[in-house]
Amino acid sequence: MLLFLTALNATDAVTEGFLPAAARLGLPVVILTDQPDPHIAAYSDHPYPPEAVVACAVRDGREVIDAVHRAGPATGLLTNSDHLQVPTAQAAHFLGLPGKDWRAALRCKDKALTRRALADCGLDRTAAAVLAPGEGPPAAMVYPAVVKPRQGVASEDVYLVVDADELATRLEEIRRRRPDVALVVEEYLSGELYTFDTLGDAADLAVVGSWQTTLASPPTFVERRLDWSPALDPAVRESLLAQLRALGVGLGACHTEFVLCDDRPRIIEVNYRLIGDRMDLVLARLLDVPLFEHVIRLHLGEPLDALALPDPAAVPRHAAVEYVCADRAGTLREAPGRVDLTVGEVRLSARPLRTVGTNAPLRGTNRDYLAAVEAIGPDRCAVDAAIAEFRAAHRWVIA
Repeated sequence: MLLFLTALNATDAVTEGFLPAAARLGLPVVILTDQPDPHIAAYSDHPYPPEAVVACAVRDGREVIDAVHRAGPATGLLTNSDHLQVPTAQAAHFLGLPGKDWRAALRCKDKALTRRALADCGLDRTAAAVLAPGEGPPAAMVYPAVVKPRQGVASEDVYLVVDADELATRLEEIRRRRPDVALVVEEYLSGELYTFDTLGDAADLAVVGSWQTTLASPPTFVERRLDWSPALDPAVRESLLAQLRALGVGLGACHTEFVLCDDRPRIIEVNYRLIGDRMDLVLARLLDVPLFEHVIRLHLGEPLDALALPDPAAVPRHAAVEYVCADRAGTLREAPGRVDLTVGEVRLSARPLRTVGTNAPLRGTNRDYLAAVEAIGPDRCAVDAAIAEFRAAHRWVIA
């Protein structure tokens, strides 16, 4: 029996997470992707390569169904891609495999549907308007506001605007690049930004952690650092769980971003997958659990209570991930490579996210990340000191 993973590009979550996890579970993996050549190259010297990499139009659920039928038999089908949650869920349902509710996946992916669902059930109302391609600013909007693609990812083309004139300017700018994309304009939700990360089965959700997020200066929303912050107020926790249930979130992993506004959690967006940008790998080490195996087991139909999940608030360690970001367009000329070291009681790792010699524009998104500096230690002071010492000792040079 085969485990099928649908994917676009080859990510760390697949190469360092799901492939080793499947091997430990004794499951051969078939990667379905519309980019087979980069995947084949990524696994050429991998210790746990997939059984096969199959070319497939993975954004189309019918094509996924056909590919699984040809390569099967299948014991499971899942994806960690934002873009592929809906077609993968549809294919799993059609094939009789455990899978997410495709309607819930669509509600999470589509930011307008997220807002509509939360408003319809009376849990949160956010002033928002959908703009079709070519449509101008809404006649009435609460400012400051945020404009974003209706189904966007990675903070791409997400901007804070202070009035209708600035919104019109941003709309023109975005549409020069992406003329066919529908946009959402919504009121700016102010407050400290956090994550809310869960695992679930068909019946229940378990909280596996929360991180406080430090953002770059407006008007963009680039995440610069995340710090472990699992001690959520019980009322906040229950409110977030109620909102996720209203969206239909259940099976597998889910990563939610929210702000605390007057002690009330207001959801920014829901990503029906594991937390990204290497945070999933850090979370697994911090909790000391086989996180990726847990996700696979849930997609094989195992119940949530079969997993040994710790109380995240009881974990006696702190962790942080700080991203080294480009501050200009150009070619990366100098950067440290992969680093793993121990600083006192802190385990620190640095992972390059852009190779030396790469030329890139400045995007104002996480595509500007040059490296991730990851640290786990006994407390925040020790973690902060280790990261600061590492950053001071290394250079990333763009020319």
